[in-house]
Amino acid sequence: MISSVSGEVIDIALDHAVVECAGVGYRVLATPPTLATLRCGDHVRLRTAMVVREDSMTLYGFTDPDARELFGVLQTVTGVGPRLAMATLAVLEPDRLRSALADSDVKSLTSVPGIGKRVAERLVVELRDKVAAPAGAVGAVVPGSASGIAAQVTEALIGLGFTENAAGQAVATALADQPDADSPTVLRASLAGLGPRR
Repeated sequence: MISSVSGEVIDIALDHAVVECAGVGYRVLATPPTLATLRCGDHVRLRTAMVVREDSMTLYGFTDPDARELFGVLQTVTGVGPRLAMATLAVLEPDRLRSALADSDVKSLTSVPGIGKRVAERLVVELRDKVAAPAGAVGAVVPGSASGIAAQVTEALIGLGFTENAAGQAVATALADQPDADSPTVLRASLAGLGPRR
């Protein structure tokens, strides 16, 4: 099993990065919040989970060890595979996910594409006692200022390879639609508006 990769980031796409380790480029699937922390040319260490199937071997990467742990825990629930686990972590950062499970917050869980009410309830029942809520967690995360979020997300998009002008326009549009959104939400909305890099 490959539990981590360390090397130069040589490519970043919307759903993965390629990290070169000892002359071999590893394609690592990751969430937008993780990809937003990477820049081409930088040296990075990603904690990874390797999923082996009959016809494929796939690496999933995380900068946060807690996210990697939750990725594995989510898949212990019937009906939740690696793709749905990644989608969950893309929408709900680890602390928010732990809080949602601990508080039986089905509404937050069903905000993840692919998770309906039945699966959300199953997640709560099966994981509530396995996943402790973060210390000091009280309800939802308070978003930062719009200007701070705009700067942070614009920088992340530039790191993903978009031009400063395109990134700025996408972020402005996303914030106009959701002025109270937090950084991960604005990043996802901006990426959806920009589409794949050309």
